[in-house]
Amino acid sequence: MPMHAMIFAVLTTIVFIASAPLLADPSDTSSPSMTDRVQAALPDHVGAAVLVIDHGEVIFQQTYGLADAESQTPVTPQTNFRIASITKQFTATAIMLLVDDGKLSLDDTLDTFFPGFPDYGQRITVRQVLNHRSGLPDYEDLIPDTTTLQVHDLDVLKMILDTDAPLFEPGDRHAYSNTGYTLLGLIVEQVANQPFHDLLKTRIFNPVGMDRTNMFVRGLTAVPDRALGHTKHEGQWTRDDQSLTSAVRGDGGIYSSIDDLAKWIAALDSQRLLSDESTQQMYLPTKTDESFGYGFGWRIDTYHDEYRVHHNGGTRGFSLCMQRFPERKAAVIVLFNNNVKGGMTPVGDRVAELVLFQN
Repeated sequence: MPMHAMIFAVLTTIVFIASAPLLADPSDTSSPSMTDRVQAALPDHVGAAVLVIDHGEVIFQQTYGLADAESQTPVTPQTNFRIASITKQFTATAIMLLVDDGKLSLDDTLDTFFPGFPDYGQRITVRQVLNHRSGLPDYEDLIPDTTTLQVHDLDVLKMILDTDAPLFEPGDRHAYSNTGYTLLGLIVEQVANQPFHDLLKTRIFNPVGMDRTNMFVRGLTAVPDRALGHTKHEGQWTRDDQSLTSAVRGDGGIYSSIDDLAKWIAALDSQRLLSDESTQQMYLPTKTDESFGYGFGWRIDTYHDEYRVHHNGGTRGFSLCMQRFPERKAAVIVLFNNNVKGGMTPVGDRVAELVLFQN
């Protein structure tokens, strides 16, 4: 082969190799391969938003499907989902802000805030309500079968005022209670002398930069870019967004997006809102069983031998989870606008395995 032809052949080969697309590295969390692997790990859904943070940096953010199947509106990082019981960590933070202000004590009892509370309210402290050791029955079990209108916070209070005894002696054991966090929201309003949703906005959302997050109160607040809840009927996703308890606030009334929740995680990692003492109280586990404890609005355990604080949320048309690994400033958040069978902890674990722990 003549020398010039040989040089041309070599150069052509080099150009071809240089221009050939590289195969995606499965360990690259920003690669299409990882996007597909995460999607495959998710249960059946109409819409989803996934966020993974490690060492304080977003390493994976992806949205899938629809915020509203009827209008065919896609989910984006700004789509606001009802975060249900993940709200509890915000309610607990509001309480601890008032503790830091010196306006409230964790040892205050319920009768302090609610005149006419049954005698057992003298034995239930704010601390016990925060970590679900109050003995307060869940208000869902007290709603009359004939009720057709949405229940509000004051309806919950009235049901409890009409309840003669707690489920068990306060402090004796753990029993998850949405009632308790509803009452905590009412306590915040009374102590701060302002509406609960206003305090959340002025003391938490605005300082953190969560500009599009809010506690939804019909007629008072609006939800931009709102995801609607869905259920599957005869193979089709249909709207299924509100229940009798959707107007109750402190236990599950906040709407937020993965964009805003990333800011929330950053604020928690930097301890921007609470004193060191109050932060420690938030994550002080009260043992509930052999596998985990409960702090204030957070379940506490270990995963892959790493300290983890986490919480799920579920209400009509929504299923969500948030897992944090504070020692490495890491988090996994998964939001769905439909109900998921089998619980959300396994879903969060699968995403953590794929993206955070690279298994």
